Amino acid sequence: MKKLENKVVFITGGASGLGRAAAVAAAEEGAKVVIADLPGSDHAAALAAVQAAGGEAVFIPLDVTDSANIRQAIAATVAQFGRLDVALNNAGIGEGYFSFLETSEESFQRIINVNLTGVFACMKYELAQFMKQGGGVIVNMSSLAGLKGAPGLSAYVASKHGVLGLTRVAAQEFARRNVRVNALCPYYIDTPLIKDAPEELRNQMIAGSPMKRLGRAEEVAKAFIYLASDDSSYTNGTQLVVDSGVIS
Repeated sequence: MKKLENKVVFITGGASGLGRAAAVAAAEEGAKVVIADLPGSDHAAALAAVQAAGGEAVFIPLDVTDSANIRQAIAATVAQFGRLDVALNNAGIGEGYFSFLETSEESFQRIINVNLTGVFACMKYELAQFMKQGGGVIVNMSSLAGLKGAPGLSAYVASKHGVLGLTRVAAQEFARRNVRVNALCPYYIDTPLIKDAPEELRNQMIAGSPMKRLGRAEEVAKAFIYLASDDSSYTNGTQLVVDSGVIS
């Protein structure tokens, strides 16, 4: 039997990068997939990739900074498939490298709104649905930046540390309600965002990896499947690091 057979998996930021890879991996494991992303995202390609993997998928427009939109997306998921079993809160944005003194308050708040407040709001309504149906699984996308500092990335680092905090609190609060909440902490992964990075920066990323390569989105997706499935039935409130050994 496949690891997510007949499970309903809701993925924010599911149209590209890590979200799209997770959607394909979930479909390969038998899940019905909801790709939730901004209306202008390339969701058609993501839906096609899921269908090519033999899965069933729908697209639901979602802006994680709009709590009403989040409620609507969860409701639409349940209306379409009858329930919600697994949520991957993956939607997030990056920032340029700016020193602490150069970082504007507006830029800082924008990162926090998407990467942290957006995750909180998604978790709130996912958990509410889980309480109605008797349980579920949440996987939050943090980062290696959630475990260590990174000069020039104050807002991003703060947001990803915060995601781990939310993960731990929810895991403890809902552990006896048939809910598990965990997080992923990847190093730099070879996604379209990284492909557009200047060559010098990309080379620095590779040099920082003990394996001397960037991770692949499919490798993070396999870690997601572990946390989403019963393979991790006693894993709760922690983070799975996918970094080739950077912080070991």
